[in-house]
Amino acid sequence: MASAAFWAGVGSSALVIGALIGFFVPVSARVLGLIMGFGAGTLLSAVSFELVLQAYNEVKDASVVVGLVAGALVFWAGDRLLERFTPSGEDPVVGATVSGPSLVLGATLDGVPESVAIGLALLGGGSVSVAMVVAVFLSNMPEGMAASVGLRNAGHSRARILWVWAGIVALSVSAAALGYGLLGNASPDVVACIQAFAAGSILAMLANTLMPQAFANGGREVGLVTVFGFILASALATLG
Repeated sequence: MASAAFWAGVGSSALVIGALIGFFVPVSARVLGLIMGFGAGTLLSAVSFELVLQAYNEVKDASVVVGLVAGALVFWAGDRLLERFTPSGEDPVVGATVSGPSLVLGATLDGVPESVAIGLALLGGGSVSVAMVVAVFLSNMPEGMAASVGLRNAGHSRARILWVWAGIVALSVSAAALGYGLLGNASPDVVACIQAFAAGSILAMLANTLMPQAFANGGREVGLVTVFGFILASALATLG
């Protein structure tokens, strides 16, 4: 259980590190857009190789589709609620156009089920691929940075933003321990559905939030850095 919590903490801690970089390293809207594009590429790789492919190889049935649709619907519903309750003028923000709340929602819906899957992977003497953890880390850092810039520009304090990320890290660590301690007898369908749920929420977040805002801030070169991010994370997944 301690190992599951540790690896989940390592991967999700990149959200806090990304936030600190966003606070103390000045970046232009264009650079932020390019960073977001790179993060989108790493997330697409994680969806392809670490989540959907693994889930399909586990069960080869409709559980994968159910998880994908459920993850997308939960993100869609949560994003609509955020839009309804976000005060006018707060999001999108002035300067770099970044929807901080939507990225935070996406990070939560991605990180928690992914951490549960990490805990399940360690059952029965299994191991977590270090390459996979590095890929998760690389995808979380730009997400944390972009969301924190958006939240800061919307008027939230640094302390409040860091508490938000700390809460997500704590949730991820708890989810990994939960996956290890309570879901040891879970069927392959349940595991596959959890992995696919994370993938569905990531894809919905990428389409609605991260990639459009990356292009709006970074321009056409975002497509290039997205491919580079995908290549790097895919190489890590292959090594793992």
